[in-house]
Amino acid sequence: MSKLCRTSYLHVGAALLLLGLVGDSLADPQAGQSDPAVREALQSLNPVVGGWRGVGQPRRGSNAGAWSEKAEFSWDFSGKQAAIKYVVDKGKLAAEGVVTYDPAHKQYQMTLKSPDGSTETLTGSWDKNQLVLTSGGNAAQQRVTVTLLNEKRTLVLFEERGSSDGNFNRVAEVGYTRAGTRLALPGGGQPECVVTGGAASIPVSYKGKTYYVCCTGCKQAFDDDPEGILAEYEARLKQAREKAASGG
Repeated sequence: MSKLCRTSYLHVGAALLLLGLVGDSLADPQAGQSDPAVREALQSLNPVVGGWRGVGQPRRGSNAGAWSEKAEFSWDFSGKQAAIKYVVDKGKLAAEGVVTYDPAHKQYQMTLKSPDGSTETLTGSWDKNQLVLTSGGNAAQQRVTVTLLNEKRTLVLFEERGSSDGNFNRVAEVGYTRAGTRLALPGGGQPECVVTGGAASIPVSYKGKTYYVCCTGCKQAFDDDPEGILAEYEARLKQAREKAASGG
């Protein structure tokens, strides 16, 4: 084959590849993007983003069968939609969870992985300061309730019932205290995450200026597109200033 023919084939192949990529993008306009409604809904979980130390108790107020574990909640922007990851170290009831949001049905969804490797999908919504998620089906069901007490204290209650018409019974509750804090010490003055608006503690730099993010997921998002993230951040600040000026 002549050099000219080989070059032509390469050009045609590159053109077909480009058309394929364009076609995929047109077929899925959300590819690589996160729906703002999803991110906004997940911001309700900003208070739990970060590291935690926890104590699990099968029976409330009793140390019988209790255990210690560590957990971290972090933002994840690696998929089409934003998500909150819940990773547990030495947990007895959960190893990992991924929380997403379905704006069409206005429901939160958690894919929960147990220490034995089995997974369960739970759906639910907010009730005051609690995110209540329940697995589907008419057989045995699982319910997970995340209660946001304050910036330094969070509870995750695990319950189950044998059938859809029965009562949920407590399996255990994990009481989390934010890592590096003491309950008696008040917080305050913590920087805002430039990605999600939550409380932040991880510094990031761009063009000689320091900003803050709340977790490794937000740090990756900032590193991938600092200009876009900062543009959104400035827009949020402007909106907040305008709202404050109007008394809204």
